[in-house]
Amino acid sequence: MELFFDLVYVFAFTRIVNELVLDYTDGHIAETFTTCLSENSETLLLFLAIWWIWTQTAWTTARFDPLHPTIQLVVVATMLGSLFLAVAISGALGETGLLFASTYVATQVGRTLFFVLTMRDHDLRRVNMLALVWFGASAVPWLTGALAPEELTRNLLWLLALAIDYLGGTLGWPVPRLGRSQVSPWAVAGEYLAERYWLLVIVALGETILATGTTLLDGPIVADRMMALVLSFVTTVLLWRIYFYRAGQILGEAIAASADPGRLGRSAELSHLLMALGIVATSAGSELVLKDPSGHAKPAWVAAMLGGPALYLAGRSVFEHVAFARVSRPRPIGILVLVAIAPVMVGLPPLGVAAAAATVLFAVAAADVIRAYGYPLEQASPPR
Repeated sequence: MELFFDLVYVFAFTRIVNELVLDYTDGHIAETFTTCLSENSETLLLFLAIWWIWTQTAWTTARFDPLHPTIQLVVVATMLGSLFLAVAISGALGETGLLFASTYVATQVGRTLFFVLTMRDHDLRRVNMLALVWFGASAVPWLTGALAPEELTRNLLWLLALAIDYLGGTLGWPVPRLGRSQVSPWAVAGEYLAERYWLLVIVALGETILATGTTLLDGPIVADRMMALVLSFVTTVLLWRIYFYRAGQILGEAIAASADPGRLGRSAELSHLLMALGIVATSAGSELVLKDPSGHAKPAWVAAMLGGPALYLAGRSVFEHVAFARVSRPRPIGILVLVAIAPVMVGLPPLGVAAAAATVLFAVAAADVIRAYGYPLEQASPPR
C-alpha cells in the first residue's frame, strides 16, 4: 500500500524538477545565481509542502495498521490529494495557487479530523486532536496567501504556514492545557520508517531516470546527447551507491539501538529532506545538460549541476552521523571540491560540468569501498 502511495510522488517530483528547469532556462533568471536562487526558493516552498504530506502519511501508516481498510482509505484519499497538489505545482505561484493551498489544507485537516471523529477509543486519538489544532492554525495563512494579490505577500504567508506545520510536528503538536505528544513515531516504528525513507530515495532516483529519458526523446538522438544520458545514469547509480553503503542499510538498526529514537529520527528526516532536494536539483541539472550539452553553462546551470550533488552529500553526511556518530572525510571533502570548482565551470560545456560532478561522486563512492575493504561490515553505533 505504501509503495503504491509513493507512485504519485514520481509525478510530483517530476513537476518540481520541471519548475526548476523552467527557472534555469529563463533567459533573465539563468544569467545570475542570485535571481535564480530567488525563483528556486518559491519552488522550494512547494516541495516542502508535498514533502510534509508524505511525512505525515508515513507517520500515519507507522502508527496504524496499513492493511486495515480504513487506513487504506485514508492513504488512497491522501494519494488523490497529492496528485492534485502535483497537478497544481506548475501554476501554484499564480493561477492555481488556490487549488494548491486548498488541497493541502483539505488533506491535512481532513485526515486528522477523520481520525478524531472515527477513533474515539483509540490511544492515538489525542495525538490527532493536537495535530488538528496546528493544521487548523496553518490553514489560515495557507488560504489567505492563496488569495493575496501580491506575490511577495503570498510567499511570506505560505512560508509562515509551513513554519507552523513543521514546528508543530517537530515539537509534538503542543497545545496549551492539552500538552503534547510524548511518543515519537520513530520510537514506535523506527525500522518501518527507515524502510519508508529509503523507498522514497529509490522513487526520487527513479524520477531522475524517467526525466532524463523523456528529455532525450524531445530532441535529436546524437552523440553528445547520448553521452549526457550516460553521465546522468552514472550519476544516479553513484547517488544510489553512496546512500545505501552503508548507512542506508542499517538506519532501522541505528534507531532501535538509540537511547532517544525520537531525536535521532528527526535527524534522519532532515538528512533525507536534504538528500531528496539534492536528487531533485541533480535531476534538473541532468535535464539542462541534455538540452544543450555542448553549449556554455550559465551560472545558474552550474549551481544546479554541482549544487545538487553537494546538497546530497551534505544530507548524506548528516545521515552517516545518525547511523555511526561520525562523518567520513570524503563527504565534506567532496562538498568543498564541488563548491571550489563551481566558478571555474561557468561558461564551459555543460557536458564537462556534469562529468566533473560525476567524477567527484565516483571519488566519494570509491573512498567508501577502499575504507571498508578487508574489514567486516560496520554495525550501527548511533550518537548517545
